[in-house]
Amino acid sequence: MEHPYLFLTKLFELFGLGDFASAYPHVVYSWLVMTVLIVFGFLASKGMSMVPSKVQNVFEIVVSGLDDFIVENIGEEGRLFFPILATIFLYVLLGNLFGLLPGFFPPTSNINTPLSCALVVFVMTHLIGIKYHGVGYIKHFMGAVWWMSPLFLIIELIGHSARVLSLTFRLFGNMMGHELVLGILFSLGGMFLLPLPIMTLGILVAVVQAFVFFMLSMMYFSGAMEHAH
Repeated sequence: MEHPYLFLTKLFELFGLGDFASAYPHVVYSWLVMTVLIVFGFLASKGMSMVPSKVQNVFEIVVSGLDDFIVENIGEEGRLFFPILATIFLYVLLGNLFGLLPGFFPPTSNINTPLSCALVVFVMTHLIGIKYHGVGYIKHFMGAVWWMSPLFLIIELIGHSARVLSLTFRLFGNMMGHELVLGILFSLGGMFLLPLPIMTLGILVAVVQAFVFFMLSMMYFSGAMEHAH
């Protein structure tokens, strides 16, 4: 989808980097997402006190909620993977919400962004499996019947590879579809009134898609931690 005006693209033009920003807006706005998360994380952790500031209070609610959800579904061991799971959720959520702001580009509506996140989850899943089971992790791919192991191996490899496609296209498809709908409504109904219901629905879509990505990642990590059956 072609955006008529992007703030960061115009800003990069001042430094002679307009062509790069125009060609790779998902990269530029991913940098902005990371910057916002780092800044707010710093502000929330700076000068922490028993009487929390507004920023600290918001982060405590989000962090404690995610932590409780992980522990309830994985157990206490799940806290080891809380940093990467929480980062995935916050990054995807903020990236999705950027699409609702005029002049901003949601990096998750470019297939490269959800693909990069999905690959991180894919690699991390198998690193967790190796960490917990060592060489025995191969049993997750061999099935319960030894003489059918080659067939199970092929099926499992295809299934695990499909996880990358599932995570990628679910997030990309929903965010790109929302962008296209907004673009059509902007062109047909003006800048404000007609797209408002879709923008309201977009908030729900942004939150749900971030949570689904987070939840599936957690399930994959949990599966790698379990013993093969």
